[in-house]
This record gives sequence, structure tokens and C-alpha cells, in this order.
Amino acid sequence: MKIPITDSIVFAVANLVDDAQTETRKPSHYDLGEEISRCKLQNVDPNKKGQNYGKAKRMRVVLTWALENDIDAGSKLVECILSLIRGNGGFRNDSPNYVGEQSILNAVEAFRVEGVAMGSDGVLLPIVIEDLPSIEQKKALLAYVNRARRGAEDAALLAGTSKDLLEAVSAYVLTEKFGGYSIRDNFPTVLGQAFVALGLSTTQEKKNLGEPIQKDLERSMFETACSINRLRNKQGTGHGHPFVSTVTKEEGKVAISIMGAIAEYMLEKL
Repeated sequence: MKIPITDSIVFAVANLVDDAQTETRKPSHYDLGEEISRCKLQNVDPNKKGQNYGKAKRMRVVLTWALENDIDAGSKLVECILSLIRGNGGFRNDSPNYVGEQSILNAVEAFRVEGVAMGSDGVLLPIVIEDLPSIEQKKALLAYVNRARRGAEDAALLAGTSKDLLEAVSAYVLTEKFGGYSIRDNFPTVLGQAFVALGLSTTQEKKNLGEPIQKDLERSMFETACSINRLRNKQGTGHGHPFVSTVTKEEGKVAISIMGAIAEYMLEKL
């Protein structure tokens, strides 16, 4: 996925590396300079020209130049900066290098407008997966799967949509197998069709004497997936709590992890 770069993204990303108000916060000026050089933008780095800009202003100058003159280099630098911040714990609220909730929310919104979901951990994923080529769809779904298995709340509902991960995986399976699916069908129907397409058993299939014991596991996964779907907050947008208010954070994390495991199993079967 090519990382978009706009004026809003330039300011949001620059603010993620703003100077700490009370003590030093990584990434350092040296670290930023290394990434700027790596993206071959050192010639427009004001600090390399003897100016003494703060980190945020320095990044704004470089990224603004890239926005107007070299989009590809700017896109690469945005990706490098986010990776650098993640590597220094900048997206963990228990880290001394935490960039702050408001800065993260500003960046999330800046990317969302451009069709990209930035998770609370700084990972970027496409919002509208169906518009991607098949191989890229699978990569994006696997990325969401990995986030879900870690219990990341913003992986439960694909950010910016009302579709959850299992529904998106089911749609992908049916599209790969049959060229499409009916968007009018409800979740259990779409999931059931995907299970059948993969040769998996659902609760609609009667148990046969002597059948493989894996069939019981498959039926349990199907019923569990439907149960998780019933917990969903149907009004959610992917940025709030993805489950109804009676579901605790602990219960939600378990549900999301299970969702990721089932989704991964389906993709592996495909």
C-alpha cells in the first residue's frame, strides 16, 4: 500500500515527533536525520544547512517540500517515521516516548480522510479492502488478522466501515471461489457460505457417525463466530468500542482474539 501524503498528513506526522516539553523524547534529531537521508531528502533538510529547527518544524519543512516536489520520497519518509516512532514505543501510553493521545487521534483522522486506517499502534492499513487487487486484499486481511490475534480493538471492525473482520474474510473467500457474493445476505449466511466453500462444517450440517473429529471444531468455530457477531455494536464506525456496552474490555479482547484465529484458519484453508 502506497502511503498517501497531504498537507494534513504532513502536519499530523510532524506533530508525532514534536519536541518533549519537559524531557528528551525519542526519536532524536539524529534518528530523524538518518531517515531523511535514507529517503534521499537530505538536501532539503534545514538542520543540515545549519538551521536549528525543532523536530516537528524540521519534519514539516522536509515533508512539505516532498509533497510539492517528490511525492514518492515523502510517502517513504512518512512510512519510515511511523516505523521509527513504533520502534521507540511512541504509540504505547506506558512508554517514556509516548507521543500523546491527541497527536495520535489527529494522525488517525488525517489518514482516515485519505482512505487509510491508522491503528493506535501506528500501523497503516487500507480501509476499503474490496478496491484492492486480490493478492493485496489477502495481505491486508492478514494484517488485520495479526492485529486481531493480539486483541487490538480497532481490528474487530475494519476501520471506517461497519464490516467486521470475519465478514470481510468471508466475502473475500466467496469472491475468490465464485467471483462474488450477495451483499444483501446477513452475516450468518455469508459466513456459512464461506465455510461450505472451504469444505468446513457449520451447525446446519448434521453430525454423521464416524466423521472426522475436526468437524466438531469447525461447527464450534462457526457458532462462536456468530456469537461474536451478535456482540457487535451495529452503529460502530470502526473507531469506537466495537461491541455493545454490556461487553467488558476483557471480554472484548478475548472475542477479538478468537475472531482473528477463526479468520486466519479460513484464509489458510483457502
